[in-house]
Amino acid sequence: MVASKYAHLDRVLTRAGPYVDPESFQGGAEVQSFLRDQCKVLVIGAGGLGCEILANLALMGFADIHVIDMDTIDVSNLNRQFLFRWVSRRPEDVGKSKAQCAADFVMKRVPGCKVTPYHGKIQDKDDDYYMQFNIVICGLDSVDARRWISATLVNLVDPEVPESLKPLIDGGTEGFKGQARVILPTITSCYECSLDMLTPPTAFPICTIANTPRQPEHCIEWASILEWPKVFKDTKLDNDDPEHIQWLFDTARKRAEEFNIPGVTWSLTQGVVKRIIPAIASTNAIVSAACCNEAFKIATSTNPYLNNYMMYTGNESIYTYTFEHQRKPECPVCGGEKVTVSQKPSNSLQDLIDMLLERQEFQIRRPSLRLASKSLYLQAPPQLEEATRPNLEKTLAELMQSGDVVTVTDAGLPFSLDLVVQFEQE
Repeated sequence: MVASKYAHLDRVLTRAGPYVDPESFQGGAEVQSFLRDQCKVLVIGAGGLGCEILANLALMGFADIHVIDMDTIDVSNLNRQFLFRWVSRRPEDVGKSKAQCAADFVMKRVPGCKVTPYHGKIQDKDDDYYMQFNIVICGLDSVDARRWISATLVNLVDPEVPESLKPLIDGGTEGFKGQARVILPTITSCYECSLDMLTPPTAFPICTIANTPRQPEHCIEWASILEWPKVFKDTKLDNDDPEHIQWLFDTARKRAEEFNIPGVTWSLTQGVVKRIIPAIASTNAIVSAACCNEAFKIATSTNPYLNNYMMYTGNESIYTYTFEHQRKPECPVCGGEKVTVSQKPSNSLQDLIDMLLERQEFQIRRPSLRLASKSLYLQAPPQLEEATRPNLEKTLAELMQSGDVVTVTDAGLPFSLDLVVQFEQE
């Protein structure tokens, strides 16, 4: 029964194709056994992309799959996350763990495939947990989570232990656009190397939001950034609270009416506040297929794997482009070199922090800065923030010497960034 079930795959696994490296491909029972009995794959994310990845892996013969996701199922997920169900007009899976429901569904439909779920964060697991896997596949919608797992797998690599290198396959979608890439930690470029390729988040000038709104998004940003703190001084805005979103919607709609701006809707309000990008099932299917194809090639050596980045766009026509994304020698994760920045000695410490916030490749939001001998500015706890705040107005020449190494930490950084500050001549 197993032979007939995977007969289409056995044609690939038992004979060499035109692109196969004869030295690495050993077709037949050995590679079949590894794929179906030994290869252990971790899928991170069980959303629109993750559901497709899990189903594809199971149908390709991977029999030991683990999945991690910290989210629960919402009604809005059901249109594209097809492992979750609405049965007899009842949202059967809504409110349940995505990882658990996805695992149960795949095991029910593909007998012999074991899917082990974990409902929680990837940061909950230690190095020993990740060492057990042969391949890691990401179907995430979070840049921070991608950076964390990429840095973690780089740190796992021990040159004396070949098994410590865990190939990472990363997939991502954004509307009609998507990408799939293969990351071999310490060999190819890591996720951190490509941060400057990310689309910067849309930001509207405060003066436009406050005084001359022209778009419905301006009204929504005004309600969330300016009005909410003024009305609810001691209450933090919760993007997942329907009552909070309702207040923003009502407030933004009133402001839009004052300026004769149409288009403020509940869904737009939610999208602007939560930075939601519409998810499209067809894009998820294409990108997940590309990711699983690479996992199959890595596990079986039946074809050369991707080197190392594939872009897909389908908004006007179907277009793909494959290229090799180069490692950056100055990458703080895999490059091994410190990052050097030039600053005028008369610049303040606040100027240095502003530069860090503006640099797209760093993706820093709330940095703390230290020298080897002293703290320059700490974001937390409040007592230390208050104690180091006066340094923000001091010049860099007062705080350090040219060539000093500043260690930067941030909640969004999965590592410490070593920054060499060189003074420019004024």
